[in-house]
Parts: sequence; C-alpha cells; structure tokens
Amino acid sequence: MSSENQAGRILDSLLFPRILQSFRMAIQPSKLIIAFWMIATTGLVGWVMDLPKTVVTTPGTNGAETELNLFLTAPEQVDSYIEKYATTEHPRGVFSTMWGFGIVKFHHSLRAIFAFDLFGVLNNAEECLGAAKWVIKYHPTYCLIFAAINLCIVSVGGGAICRIAALQFARGEKPGVTESLRFSIKRFTSFFGTPIVPMIIVAIAGACIAIIGLISNIPLGLGELAVGVLTLPALAVGAIIAAVVLGAIGGFNLTFPAVAYDGSDSLDAVSRSFNYVYAKPWRLGFYTAIAVIYGAICYIFVRFFAFLLLWSTYRGLRLGAITQSARGLPDKIAAIWPEPSFSRLVAYSSAAGNWSESAAAFLVYLSALVIVGLVASFIISFYFSSNTVIYAMMRNQVDDTPLEQIYTEVEETKGQPAEPAKVEQ
Repeated sequence: MSSENQAGRILDSLLFPRILQSFRMAIQPSKLIIAFWMIATTGLVGWVMDLPKTVVTTPGTNGAETELNLFLTAPEQVDSYIEKYATTEHPRGVFSTMWGFGIVKFHHSLRAIFAFDLFGVLNNAEECLGAAKWVIKYHPTYCLIFAAINLCIVSVGGGAICRIAALQFARGEKPGVTESLRFSIKRFTSFFGTPIVPMIIVAIAGACIAIIGLISNIPLGLGELAVGVLTLPALAVGAIIAAVVLGAIGGFNLTFPAVAYDGSDSLDAVSRSFNYVYAKPWRLGFYTAIAVIYGAICYIFVRFFAFLLLWSTYRGLRLGAITQSARGLPDKIAAIWPEPSFSRLVAYSSAAGNWSESAAAFLVYLSALVIVGLVASFIISFYFSSNTVIYAMMRNQVDDTPLEQIYTEVEETKGQPAEPAKVEQ
C-alpha cells in the first residue's frame, strides 16, 4: 500500500503531462471566436495602413524581391536599392510584406522542429529578428502605430483567452466570450503594460549609462577620469539591463497568464514572471519545449483536418458540376476554385471567364479564407492556453500555490466594510 501511495505522489509531482490538456482547451469555441476576432481586426488594420504602399519591390528570379529580402542578405545595399527603385510600379505594403515573410518562416520552423534541427529553428528566429530590425529602421512610424494598435488588440483578446484557460484549468469552468472580454477590458492597463514595463526599465538604465558617457566630454582630462571612476556603477547598471532582458525573453509568455490567474498589475506580473525564470529556468525551458513540440503536432493535425474539409468539399462540388466554364475548363468549379492542397489551403482563382465566375471566385475565396482563419485562430488559442497552463505549474513549483487557486473578482469586496443599515424613522 505504501509503495502505491509513493507511486501516486510521484505521478502527482509530474505536472508536465498537464500541458497535453492545451489542445482540448485551445479548440474551445469561445477561445477560437476571440482569436478569430484578433486576426480579423489585425488584418483589417494592416489592410488600411497598407493603402499607401511604401515597400520598394522589384521582379526577381525567384519571384518579387523586396527591401526586406535585401536587408537580410546584404543590408549595406538597402539604401541604394530604395533610392534606385523608389519609383517602382509595384510597391507593397509593410503589413503584407511582413505577413508573407512570417508565414514562410513559420512553416520553415515547423519543418525544423520535426527534424529536430535546433540550428534551423534558431536561424529562422534570427531572420524574424532581422525582419523586425528592418521595419523599425526603415518604417519606424508605421511600426510604432501598428505595434500600439496591435498591443491593444492582443491585450483584450489575449487576456480574455488566458482568463478562460485559467478558469478552465483551475476549476473546470468555461466562461463565455462576454464574461472573459469584460475581465480583459477591466484589466486592460495591466495586460497592455506588461510588455512595456521591461522596455521602460531598460530605457531608464540605458539613459543612466549614456549620462556617464556624456561626462567623458568634460575637458582637461577630467572626463576620462570621471568615467574611470564611474565604470563600476555603469557595469552594475549594465547588469540590471542584462537581467531584465533575459527575464523578459524567458518570462514574456507568463505575463498575461499572471494577470489572468492572479489579477496582478503590470509590475507584479513582470515580477512574477522574472521570479519563475530565475528560480527554475530549466524547468520552465522543459515545459516550453514540450508545449512547442506538442503544439506543432496539434497544428499539423488541425491543418490536415482543414485540408480534408476543403478538399472533400471541392471534390464533392466537382462531382455535381457538369457544365463547362466560360474559358473552356472542364467545369465551373475548376474555374472559380483552385484545388486545395495541404501546403496551400486557399488561393484566389485567376481562371474566371466572366463577371459571374469572378464574383463566385471571390465569394469562394472568402469562404475558404474563414477556414484558414480558424486554423490560425487555433495557433493563437493554443499559445495563450498552453502558457497559462505553464504559468500555473511554475507557480505551483516555485511558490507552492495550488493549481486550483485563482483570483476572482469577489475577492476585491472581501476587505471592504459593509454599508450601515438604514433605520426608518
């Protein structure tokens, strides 16, 4: 009996299998609806901001070449390239350029994960960082405006998904879309501020070091001596910057769950995430690696489901279509809907021969795009759900907090004094 109890305690201490619950949590309709809203809103904002197309594009041997492609291969040539081809007839928008680039790198990373190619994953991550550097350097205004709007969208939608996941994981509850959105809107400043707090700390610390650098300009050799004396404090400030950057990189995924689980403000959420990163970094890395691998497998399954749905619908429609299209294709379905494949779920048809086929092709494209949007919604839902589960497990391991303990709004009123009863005279 004692051996069975000991085995039970060992199994209870192995929390990482709970990450496998993330798939069931991620496909919950309320989370997918919120994630779909996030994608649709972000896409709409990107489409509007892309109306003035500002990315220089030229024809290339392997398709169109943009200033982003050149920046990643030969950054020293970008300025001359923009100056030379600034009047190109086919410019692109920043959002569409980054979106296409991100999709390609996402699938390259997936293949690297399944091949256990760590260097391939790191290489794709490095190129994504390079793309971020490009948009910050050459389109700073666009980047600042879009980042602020997108952070607002993520704060509302991502916070709501984390709240649903927290209640579901802790208590088995499944709050609705309205209730979860009400929570994220009420805690909007906390969600919005969590990514900004580390940036502010780094900026202030960097400014302090820059001030020490300014002192070096004092003439008569006094500046150099002052810098020599202040080098040790400058190194201490640099250590703070390094600690904040590493904590932000490692604990960024835990900040939203901290607000959703504990009702934390921005500073407390960042503090908790940093604490878990530095207290048990290997355990956090282990949980994250499991979530990434499991998420990749789940994504392949969801994508295959979407492909099978689209392909079976396409083939079923073609079985019943016997009328030849306006351009002489075997049937009208082939003219308005390119056959889906696993690597390309949706494509816009260019084979329509008249106005009715063009209109039908547009409507079919939009319908298929909804399915693709749901696949992307699953990725977002899985990301927030799995990180909420990881946060609960890290909190349990570091702070010994029970998994089922979660902040509720009722707790806010516990410490408030009751109003005195009114006495009728």
